[in-house]
Amino acid sequence: MGATGEWVLLSYRLPREPSGPRTTLWRRLRRLGVAQLADGLVALPADARTRESLEWLADDVLAAGGTAGLWVARPATTAQERELAAGMAAARAAEYRALAEECAAAVAAGPAERSRALRRLRTEHRAIGRRDFFPPAEREDAARALRALGGTAAAEEVAR
Repeated sequence: MGATGEWVLLSYRLPREPSGPRTTLWRRLRRLGVAQLADGLVALPADARTRESLEWLADDVLAAGGTAGLWVARPATTAQERELAAGMAAARAAEYRALAEECAAAVAAGPAERSRALRRLRTEHRAIGRRDFFPPAEREDAARALRALGGTAAAEEVAR
């Protein structure tokens, strides 16, 4: 059996009221692309950036009157780690597919709308990339769709 990698885990519990800190935490966890292991337990592949990100969130939980703990762990089997990675890759794949669809729809828009869409979708592509620890094939599809949208916008600029 091959060795598994380290993961950083955040265990947390927040009071139900007020709901603002719970919502904020949920959005930040989503932005990081965490794997939800259980209620109040999330994981990311361990590196300096992910550990620091989860440390900040743990501090936010404590400041909101909750409890939080940060752990570094290894899955017991490579199958468990593959399952975590596959779940995270599937979530990113769905995001990349949605981005590619938005690119395709933007091609049919007018020049001004297309230019705005291109800027917004490039920003979204970078955001997805930051939480893409196990890149799926859809990543390249989204990049191609962005290049096609960019080529359309560039061609219009030259034509003007």
